[in-house]
Amino acid sequence: MRAFLLACVAGAAASKSYLAWTADSFIQHGVEATRFYGEATLYEGYEAAYALTRNETYAEWYQDQIDGAVVLENGTIRNWNYSFYSLDDYRIGNNILWWYERTHEAKYKQAADIIRSQLDRHPRTPTGGFWHRAPSYPNQMWLDGIFMADSFYAKWTSLFDADNETAWDDIARQYDNIEAHTRNRTSGLLVHGYDESKKAVWADPVTGAAPLVWGRAVGWYFMSLLEVIPLFPKSHPGRTRLTEYFTTLAAGLKRAQDERSTGWWLIMSEPYPGAAGNYIESSASAMFTFGWLKGIRLGLLDEDRYLEPARKAYRSLTERFVKANDDGTLNWEGTVEVGSLGSNGTYEYYISIPLEVNDHRGAGSFMLASYEMERR
Repeated sequence: MRAFLLACVAGAAASKSYLAWTADSFIQHGVEATRFYGEATLYEGYEAAYALTRNETYAEWYQDQIDGAVVLENGTIRNWNYSFYSLDDYRIGNNILWWYERTHEAKYKQAADIIRSQLDRHPRTPTGGFWHRAPSYPNQMWLDGIFMADSFYAKWTSLFDADNETAWDDIARQYDNIEAHTRNRTSGLLVHGYDESKKAVWADPVTGAAPLVWGRAVGWYFMSLLEVIPLFPKSHPGRTRLTEYFTTLAAGLKRAQDERSTGWWLIMSEPYPGAAGNYIESSASAMFTFGWLKGIRLGLLDEDRYLEPARKAYRSLTERFVKANDDGTLNWEGTVEVGSLGSNGTYEYYISIPLEVNDHRGAGSFMLASYEMERR
């Protein structure tokens, strides 16, 4: 098996399919089988790799990561806490639904239903938004949480409750709340989150908004819009609103793209691009590149306006953040470890966080960008 994997790695590297090279490399590196959102993001990259190559090795490896480690044979989720409410934990529901659509095995539907039921009990802000985590972040909505929970909420609804107008209204409300409180109408970008109670140390006393635009949070939100827009009923007004949220953010990202590197800064708020300690961050740059490419494919963005900047951004990803190893595998570099509004939300906080090598959130996003580039 090891010899076979090494041969796959060598073949992918030689063919310059970055999607296959990354997929083969991370199998070789080893990935802890968990249900956490970093692994869930990487697994989405394997869904893309399988869609493009139909390489059963990827599907077999992926299922081994899910069965037993995440979804048990009786349809429960390993070590699931039914009274812990964190949006981060819900992201794996998308991966579970991918396996349900592929196999129609009841255990995957049952596991997804556990997460869906948890959403019904999840604490909310006075205007109906999901708390990012209870009790840690009361009345706070973060851009990250939209990707973690609402993509799953929409996917589950589209599969099993598509005529439920109330559910679609509720899903749209999550995006509407974020837009109402975090969008900068001048730059077109969104700050990391907001506190509806305005009690957090970082919260603006009038709007409750966080002070800074953190790239990866914007990336999570950008990707979630692309996941959810196609699922919305065409007759529902939320679909039009979400499409506008996506296209206006895409335009803001075009203005924010660094001219020299063609990537995006860790902290994107003025006056910080180019400031001491700031840097071009790989996970957000991959997310934005992916978002532009998929947006073009879905007909949401003008190819004449966005394709060339997307190509430049993708080239920068491969040249700046992909490092070849002597054994034929690659490393993915330049991904910030974390960014949290459990902090004071200052510039000094964000730039103090170290970088990771082979971070699954960055690598998974790069795989998605590679899928969009290679399928063209």
